[in-house]
Amino acid sequence: MLGRRKGIFVGGIVMLGGVALQCQSVNITQFILARGMIGFGLCISINAAPLLITELAYPTQRGPITAMYNTNWYVGSIIAAWTTFGTFRMEGSSWSWRIPSVLQALPSLLQCTLIWFCPESPRWLIAKGKDMEAKQVLGKYHGNGNIGHPLVDYEYNEIREAISTEKEVGQISWMALFSTPGNRRRMRIIVALAFFSQWSGNGLVSYYINLILEGVGITETSTKTLINGCLQIFNLVMAFTSALFVDRIGRRKLFLISNAGMLLVFVGWTVTSAVFQETGSKAAGSATIAMIFIFFALYDIAYTPLLIAYTIEILPFKIRAKGFAAMSFTVTLGLIFNQYVNPVALEKLGWKYYLIYVGWLVFELGFIWLYLLETKGRTLEQTAMLFDGESNANGDMMSIQDEERRASITQSITRRLTFPTKLKAAPSSDTMDKDAGSDDMEMKKYDLDKDANSGRDVNF
Repeated sequence: MLGRRKGIFVGGIVMLGGVALQCQSVNITQFILARGMIGFGLCISINAAPLLITELAYPTQRGPITAMYNTNWYVGSIIAAWTTFGTFRMEGSSWSWRIPSVLQALPSLLQCTLIWFCPESPRWLIAKGKDMEAKQVLGKYHGNGNIGHPLVDYEYNEIREAISTEKEVGQISWMALFSTPGNRRRMRIIVALAFFSQWSGNGLVSYYINLILEGVGITETSTKTLINGCLQIFNLVMAFTSALFVDRIGRRKLFLISNAGMLLVFVGWTVTSAVFQETGSKAAGSATIAMIFIFFALYDIAYTPLLIAYTIEILPFKIRAKGFAAMSFTVTLGLIFNQYVNPVALEKLGWKYYLIYVGWLVFELGFIWLYLLETKGRTLEQTAMLFDGESNANGDMMSIQDEERRASITQSITRRLTFPTKLKAAPSSDTMDKDAGSDDMEMKKYDLDKDANSGRDVNF
């Protein structure tokens, strides 16, 4: 309704209000209310920001760029970890918690100021009838200023036809998330990944590292905050590196490696924790710390960069915002469980509680193997074919031959734009225009053949 940019701005303003309220808190009630306000603003922003990034990204760079979005969570985590590493020493001063509170305003200030230098999503603009604005955005960022470039024309026509088809369906309700077999397959994966992102054992460390470290004999506050600070830097490096390779390795393969690795390492983590708690072995305690770092390395290669990226990729435009909101809500449900169950279970069961996570990780691996589909190398519209099959929302059919020919056109347009070894800037207009004539002829031939067969070009 507001658009991606305005949504991000409104969320930032709400968070700034929450930060102001938190910084001047005089009691715990005011502090909690402020935290709730910050969380509300965050929900508004994160339901717009990744959509804008994905819908603006250059076709061959969409996967890594979207993956980097969630990876930057660790930038804030690093700032928070090392800020508290310093401020916890300010004993007896309220600034020990006010300084971290004030720093929360920095990202929102940058967001509210710089968002107006970003373009609006071309998909949202087309959906609102602002076709020329959308084409200008595509031309500037995908065609080096040339709005008539074949790649720009192809993206524009594909988006417009997809949105036109979706509008024929009418008003989209929340029930649309489950109204078709394709959408149910999407939501099955999205809901599962949302829970997996919080229930893989990572929540134990992310929110209760204090209890985890005390469970292996580390009780000094300085040591615990140091380990936490180093872990966040390690997480950022691992997640950022993985984000660069999502298109080379593939989404499905990364999730399989991540889940299989987490299962094996968590078994080791459970064993070392059990040995320490039963025998007091310092070697077992040190091994547990190493297991935590290895576990997060495996978590970071998939769930940090791909949770949001994969969710957005598999959702068609008409339900993208609602589907992403459903994913965020599911994550929140997982967090509630972590908040109220984990600390009690750790206190009552100790290392035995880890056995529950071992069993759950086995289930996760099986689910990923059976249901997760590969999406690399496809546009957002093409990815829908993986879930919806050959029919669109109105029951129109597109043959496999049409799909293959459209894929050939896409490959022809983008074959010079791919980056086999590293991310590159978009090619210059001279380079992109070399074969424009042949690309135009190929598109026209496709349209003529399509008309001759009285078919309808269905986006996927």
